Amino acid sequence: MVGIDKIRKRDGSIADFDLEKIEHALVKAFVAVESVDEDEVSKLAIIVTEVLNTKFHKNSIPAVEEIQDLVEQVLIEQGYAKTAKAYILYRQKRAELRSTKKAILGFVDDSKLTFNGAFIAKEKYLLKDESGNIEESPLQMFQRVAKSVAVAELKYSKSKIKLKEVEDKFYNILSSLKFMPAGRTLANAGTKIGQLSNAFVIPIYDSVEDIFKALSEQAIIHKYGGGTGFDFSQLRAKGTRVSNMGQVAAGPVSYLKLFDQASSRIKTSSRQSSNMGILRVDHPDILEFITSKSREGVLKTFNISVGLTTEFMRAVNGDREYDLINPKTGKSVRRISARQVFDLLITTAWQSAEPGILFLDRINRLNPTSHVGKISAVSACAETPLHPYESSNLGSINLDKLVIGPVTNAGVHQHVPIPVNYENRP
Repeated sequence: MVGIDKIRKRDGSIADFDLEKIEHALVKAFVAVESVDEDEVSKLAIIVTEVLNTKFHKNSIPAVEEIQDLVEQVLIEQGYAKTAKAYILYRQKRAELRSTKKAILGFVDDSKLTFNGAFIAKEKYLLKDESGNIEESPLQMFQRVAKSVAVAELKYSKSKIKLKEVEDKFYNILSSLKFMPAGRTLANAGTKIGQLSNAFVIPIYDSVEDIFKALSEQAIIHKYGGGTGFDFSQLRAKGTRVSNMGQVAAGPVSYLKLFDQASSRIKTSSRQSSNMGILRVDHPDILEFITSKSREGVLKTFNISVGLTTEFMRAVNGDREYDLINPKTGKSVRRISARQVFDLLITTAWQSAEPGILFLDRINRLNPTSHVGKISAVSACAETPLHPYESSNLGSINLDKLVIGPVTNAGVHQHVPIPVNYENRP
């Protein structure tokens, strides 16, 4: 039916003509003033395309503004003056938004990003030259990300047609804001850096060589904007004898401070380094760890969390003592009151919002990749538990654009709450 198959966007680029976009705009206009009949919306959209094909010959490429003018014309001619007015006001608001975004970016931006979204993209994610000048638009950023991510399909299919299909599909998801990958994917995809993950867990083993290896790996990840999580529980307690030369261990908290100082010196142009430090509740230095952030200005780049065990929580409930374990020998070094430790944890969390807590036994009991090994650490902001040297690709799903439910008389989908059975939760 549609003779015109291309349109010219405001930035001068050419895109495919999409009838659904006209229908979507009509629905929004109708919703603003009255109920919507989906059949009528489809009918009006078809009338718009017929007028479009009459006005422009087949090889013409009309501008998006010309198509929008025709939508207004058809609405008025078909007796929908109020809807036409709502559509005109909608166009005006969009024009104001584009003007504001142009002032931020320096060029016309036809993406669906809001004012704040455009500002954040400019500051953090759009590629820039050595002088700091922007080299791409938000839509070009989405194209860069889609193309880079789609390359993974070559592992499963050598077809260039299939590769392009995946790229286009992912681009449409991104540009419609249905899904948004996390910052490292937006910033690094398609560049020489290639670090698409935001969150990493780096293991720390009990030797000087391994500790400083982890410190080096932390620095490299932070250089490219990633965050890191560490479990310090394998390090010997403070004051423990290390060798026959009379050396003693500095302890986990001392190394925690070292990692924090290193992080504070590595800043990208758009973000401060971030870490998560974890210590098991049965480590001999647990009391020092719990209070390590109780003073202002200490451990600025670290969140900290105590790894709790089922045994410890049972001891808290029973007001019993529990064992502090030497991580080197696996033997108890002393027993202390579980409830006093828990009270100290709660008090310091109330005072400084830290430490957090991790239920290690539950994490591992519910871990779907338990065959790989035990999990003892999480990402810097605790979004996900991870194995040593595992990373996570974070992202956000825009549920508002994905809700499926019964259609109302207004022709729009209702938001249907998902029932949750709290009684059967693990």
